[in-house]
Amino acid sequence: MKSKETKMALVEKTIVDKIEVVGAFNHIQVRENRQVINDETGEIIADGNYHRYALGPDDDLSGQPDDVAAIANAVWTDEIKAAYAAHVEAQSLV
Repeated sequence: MKSKETKMALVEKTIVDKIEVVGAFNHIQVRENRQVINDETGEIIADGNYHRYALGPDDDLSGQPDDVAAIANAVWTDEIKAAYAAHVEAQSLV
């Protein structure tokens, strides 16, 4: 008697689960959670595979999730961008 093999359809899903604004120049820290999900049942097979990255006021926001870009556009005022640019320039002179 042959055993019947069942195959599970798995999908990987990356969600942004934490966005923090920190420091004098409003750097944005983003945490992503990569999950593996059974596509047929919706059951989460693997969870908690985190990846973090940070963005500064001089970073390009193209390709960022909409919520990350919206927060950056709200907190990176012209004043913050100018102060950060001056800070970076001063560091390069040292």
